[in-house]
Amino acid sequence: MPGISSFAADIIGFVGSFCIVAAFAYSNMAKQLNLLLFNTVNFIGAALLTVSLTVNFNLPTMVLEIVWMGIALFGIAKALKERRIAKPA
Repeated sequence: MPGISSFAADIIGFVGSFCIVAAFAYSNMAKQLNLLLFNTVNFIGAALLTVSLTVNFNLPTMVLEIVWMGIALFGIAKALKERRIAKPA
């Protein structure tokens, strides 16, 4: 990504990693998992790591983050659909 230094990309990547680890910790500690929150934080984390990887490229990790974002988007869509069904108009 033009204009982002390697150091800034590392910081962005660390924030992304923190988001993913925090979501994982939340999923193991929550009494009732909020799937929208869990998947949104995972998506944000993967997106930030993807930004970082555009500067400090690693193909296997880039593929992993793209797949991770896809799974998180599926989870977000599913959670939103379930919320609509639970709240009849």
